[in-house]
Amino acid sequence: MSPSPTRIAERPRLIDVALRPFSKVEPGEGTVATLLLACVFLILTSYYLLKTAREGMILSHSVFGLRGEELKSYAGGAMAVLLFAILPAYDALANRVRRIRLINISYALVIACLAVFFVLAESGVSIGLAFFIWIGIVNLFLIAQFWSYANDVYTEAQGKRLFAIIAIGGSVGAIVGPQLARLASTYALLLWSAALFALALVLFNIVDKVHRHTPGGTRLADAPIDGKGGFALLAENRYILLIAALVLVAELVKTTGEFVLSSAATHHAAQLVPSTAYADLSGAARAAAIQADRREVIKEFYGSFFFWVNLAAFAIQAFAVSRIIDKLGVRRSLFVMPILVGGAYVAIAAIGGVALVRAAKVAENSTDYSLQNTVRQTLFLPTTRAVKYKAKAAIDTFIVRAGDTLSAGVVWAGIHLAGLDARGIAATNIAFVVVWLAIAAGITRQHRSLSTAA
Repeated sequence: MSPSPTRIAERPRLIDVALRPFSKVEPGEGTVATLLLACVFLILTSYYLLKTAREGMILSHSVFGLRGEELKSYAGGAMAVLLFAILPAYDALANRVRRIRLINISYALVIACLAVFFVLAESGVSIGLAFFIWIGIVNLFLIAQFWSYANDVYTEAQGKRLFAIIAIGGSVGAIVGPQLARLASTYALLLWSAALFALALVLFNIVDKVHRHTPGGTRLADAPIDGKGGFALLAENRYILLIAALVLVAELVKTTGEFVLSSAATHHAAQLVPSTAYADLSGAARAAAIQADRREVIKEFYGSFFFWVNLAAFAIQAFAVSRIIDKLGVRRSLFVMPILVGGAYVAIAAIGGVALVRAAKVAENSTDYSLQNTVRQTLFLPTTRAVKYKAKAAIDTFIVRAGDTLSAGVVWAGIHLAGLDARGIAATNIAFVVVWLAIAAGITRQHRSLSTAA
């Protein structure tokens, strides 16, 4: 844990007071919290520009005879394999460089890749599948890295109070991103995102300079993140292993639900742009026109979906999360999400329909992005720096994508072996939620012994 509070010498009380409606902010904490809030706002805005773009790219195409929504589910396996190779290299880099250089290198690579994807797309190269896999890896890395950094600059007591405020920036960015996506073409969004990532990098460097002026801040800023690699830390620490299991099952449930939502979106597009459209065009031209129109319908469907998810997530994050954690504590708050999700999938399995699927997924995803995300980040506060940067990176990237891969197996078995439709696949999530609740119970016991506060 960081040895000292993250406060600056001059304490701008106006900023502190402005943040107090959202959580308890002590004098001197407002500036760094606001900078981190702005940073995660830029990261999530950029990510949602890319996320909105990628849905139209992949769902409007078929590859290897697979429909877009099915291919999307299976892509998690490719991400997991790539992450298994990437994470040891990331660990090795973390052992050699100080934290801000690690972040600078990461963002420089991401911005360069976005420029390459833009050039390829404008040249007529199909980037849909490759871009989907790439952004699925990158977004996890950047968000995990941000929260690793926040865990590093705050003490456990501060993090429990301030993470709920900082995460508001992400909730707002997730609202703004899909709306901005409507203002530009799919490929232009790549350049917009690159610019926003560059601004986020500037804020990281400012925060790092500010943190140097706190007691112990220079030592933390300059020290490489020594220690074992992320996978080794997972294997030897029961608490971290349980967090990994929680993330695995939660992602399995969520991604299986994403397949159900993708099926609903595809059905919605087929209804609005039927296969009988454009009867005046020839075969190839007609197919291309239908595909293009369905891509835009799907883009609009997801743009609207992301807007409502993130509007709800903002409301929960800004006005409920700090109060829920304050009333229930971190440990009890772990149970809110699986209870809500279990009810949502019971409703989908029993009733179905595009409107219900969308409403249930709005409730699930908005709670995941607000309360569940904040609670999960808080679980790392009583851990070492190596765990925060390396084991956390392994959990938030490889374990997440391993959950996606397991979800792909569930989807494949459900479709090809059991002959299930989307509602039937949704029903399988109910059993996984029971496992989720059992893991949460295990984490509460471990957290009680580690935490410095009851």
